[in-house]
Amino acid sequence: MARKAAIIGGGVIGGGWAARFLLAGWDVTVFDPDPQAERKIGEVLANARRALPALSDLPPPAEGRLRFAPTIAEAVTGAEYVQESVSERLELKHTVFAQIQEAAPEILVGSSTSGFRPSQLQEPALAPGLIFVAHPFNPVYLLPLVELVPSIANSAATVERAAAILRDIGMFPLHVRKEIDAHIADRFLEAVWREALWLVKDGIATTEEIDESIRMGFGLRWGQMGLFETYRVAGGEAGMKHFMAQFGPALKWPWTKLMDVPEFNDDLVDLIAGQSDDQSGAYSIRELERIRDDNLVGMMRALKARNWGAGKVLNDIDAARRVEVLGEIAQGPAAEPLVLAHLQVLPGWIDYNGHMTESRYYFCSSEGADAFLALIGAGLDYVAGGHSYYSVESHIRHLGEAKLGDRLVVTLQIISADEKRFRSFTRVMRGDEVLATVEQTCLHVDMKAGKTSTAAPEVWAKLKAIADAHAGLPLPEGAGRAVGQGR
Repeated sequence: MARKAAIIGGGVIGGGWAARFLLAGWDVTVFDPDPQAERKIGEVLANARRALPALSDLPPPAEGRLRFAPTIAEAVTGAEYVQESVSERLELKHTVFAQIQEAAPEILVGSSTSGFRPSQLQEPALAPGLIFVAHPFNPVYLLPLVELVPSIANSAATVERAAAILRDIGMFPLHVRKEIDAHIADRFLEAVWREALWLVKDGIATTEEIDESIRMGFGLRWGQMGLFETYRVAGGEAGMKHFMAQFGPALKWPWTKLMDVPEFNDDLVDLIAGQSDDQSGAYSIRELERIRDDNLVGMMRALKARNWGAGKVLNDIDAARRVEVLGEIAQGPAAEPLVLAHLQVLPGWIDYNGHMTESRYYFCSSEGADAFLALIGAGLDYVAGGHSYYSVESHIRHLGEAKLGDRLVVTLQIISADEKRFRSFTRVMRGDEVLATVEQTCLHVDMKAGKTSTAAPEVWAKLKAIADAHAGLPLPEGAGRAVGQGR
C-alpha cells in the first residue's frame, strides 16, 4: 500500500512538492482553495513527468495517486507527512497548523517557509515538536536540496523521521543546526539580490548583464563546487589560507552595498520589470520552466557521471531503487524484458538534422547494460574486485528517429546465458515504438589473469534466474541478423 502525503497550498512550490512525492510513488492529497489549483498543479506535474525520470537510470516506481480535498482536515487524514506551502504570512500559517493538528495531532508537518524560524511557526501550536521547516528550492521536483530546520522543541527522533521521508523521495535534507531567519541559502541569495538591485538602480548593469555574469562564469563553478571549495581551488597549491591572505583585506574595502537597501518604490519595480521583460519576454513561463529543466537535467546528469555534488545524490537514489528491483527479482523475475533505463534526448545528443546521433543509441543501450550488470551484482564494486563482463560482439539496428526532448525507455531480454557468458537483446523505445535494437554477447573475464572465467556464484544465480524467466519468451524480431541482411 502506497504511503500518503498531504500538500497544503498548491502554488509553484506546493505543486513541485506534490510532483516530487507522486513520482516517488506516494499518494498525494492536495488542499488549495484556488479554483485554478488543479490546472496549475497539472501543468507542474506534466513538466515533472517530462524531466525527473531523465535523471534516473532505473525504471521509476509506479506513480502515486493524486486527489484534491475540499478541507484541510480531509487532506491530512490518513497521511504520514504534511508539507505546508501557503503564503508567507505568519498568522495564516498558524491558522493552517491549528487545523492540521486538530485533525491529525501526531502527524509530521514541514513548512516550505523561506524566512520564518521554526520557533515562530510553533508558537501557538497544539504539538509544536512536530512542526519544523523543510525549505525546498524551485523546481522542487528536480533540485534535491531541502533545508531541514528544527527548533529546541523538535526531538532528534522527529528530525530523523522527517529526514528519512525526504530522502525517500530523492531529496537531500540539509540539517540546519541553529535556527535563523531565512535559514542558510536564502540569506546568501538575499545578499546577492540586494547587490544586484543596486547595480541595476545605479545604471551599472542591466538584469540581463547580471544574469550573464552568473551563468557564464561563477554560477557554473558554484553548481558543482559551491562557494568555499571554489575559493579553495582559487588559492592554488597553498589552498584556502593563501586565498584568505590574498583577498581577506578586500573585505574592508567599500566594494558592496550589502548593508544598505535601495528604496523599494514604483520606479525601481518598473525598472527591474521592464528590463526583465526585454530579457525574457519572448518566452512564456512554461517555456522558461522547460528550458530550465532541460538544462538542469543535462548538468545534473554530468555531475551524476562523476558521482559529484547533486549527481551523488542521484546515484544514491538509484542505488536504493536498485535494491528494491533486486528484491523483486529475488522473488522471481517476470517473464518479460527488464525495463532498465528511462532517458531523455538532450540538446547535446542531436545532430544537424535534429535527430539523435548514432552514438547515442548505443549509449542508451549501454545505460541499460550497466543497469543490468548492477542488477545482477556485477557493477562497479564487482569490477573493483577484479572481475567484469566484457562486450565481445554487438549488432545495432536503427529503426526509427529520436528527436530533442523525446522520452526513451531501454529494455533488455536475455536470449541465452551460462556461467561464462550471456547474450542479450536491448530495445531503445519511444512509447511502443522500437527505435533501435542492440544484440550483444558478453564474456565474464578475470581481469588480472586477462582471460575468461566463471562468474561469482551469487552473480550467476541472479543472471540464471533472469535467463530462466526469459527462456519462454519468443526470439526477438531481428535477433541473429547479419549486417545488410535482407528483410
